[in-house]
Amino acid sequence: FGVGDGGPSQKMPLGEFRRRLAAALLGEDEPARPLPASPQTEDLQALIGFRYVLLSPIFGIRLVALKLAPKSEPMVEVERAGGKATLSIEALRELVRQGIRDEASRAAAPRAPFAIDLEVVRMARLAGEDSQPERVVALLGGWPGPLSMLLRTAEGQGLSNEVRSTIAEGLGILGSAYGALGRADWAHEVLRLAIQWGSDGPATADLFRRLGQAHLETERPGEAIGLLRRGLGLGGKPETILPLLARAFAGRQRHIAAMLTIEQAVEAGVAPAVLASVREEATGALGDRWARFRAYLAE
Repeated sequence: FGVGDGGPSQKMPLGEFRRRLAAALLGEDEPARPLPASPQTEDLQALIGFRYVLLSPIFGIRLVALKLAPKSEPMVEVERAGGKATLSIEALRELVRQGIRDEASRAAAPRAPFAIDLEVVRMARLAGEDSQPERVVALLGGWPGPLSMLLRTAEGQGLSNEVRSTIAEGLGILGSAYGALGRADWAHEVLRLAIQWGSDGPATADLFRRLGQAHLETERPGEAIGLLRRGLGLGGKPETILPLLARAFAGRQRHIAAMLTIEQAVEAGVAPAVLASVREEATGALGDRWARFRAYLAE
């Protein structure tokens, strides 16, 4: 690596590089710069701090708005997995700095041989149900690499179905946590690995549901359709999969398929209000053709 523009190349162990990088990021902040009368984007970024604008997304923090009012401290509206919050600039900076410190601590910790602690899956499940994706990542973030290698060994292939299912569940929870944090590519890769660990059945059906939902949330409805159908075929819960499938059909402008799926979802016990927006979009696109189609089926 090099420091600055055109600096000489340097080489050091990865752990030392991480330590120095963290120290640099935690170093003295850039000096405050008063806002001009007509501030530009660069001026607003400077008020927050350029490094914090750049680093916030890495720690799952989306900057929504900078709120300025006469005689009041500037505030930043942010969005995280747990919802929106309004923070002072110093509070935002401390949140990012804590993330850097946590990463530096993990990098400095001695690496123990990888072990599968299935109890961690239970803890991650509770964290996921409590909308704490950062906690899930802290618990299971070290699993994908070793498990990807273990999958290809005789030892991994010889694990019992119960152990494989628990591993798959843990990876599924981790993949959904990455999706909640906006790390779509990581979510997709981890969920694909989870499917490889799972055995065909309801447990794997939920993994296809998670992966289909992850594609749907990154505006890839065409890919989501096949994954969600696979989940249904493996015995997944219709009440959780069908609403997603209806959204995916609507996203591909397949409005008749969306309406038929909505009807199936309601029959499976899904509240009509959950599907109202998809129904409104589909009926608006179809007009009277939907009524004619239903009448044709009834003949």
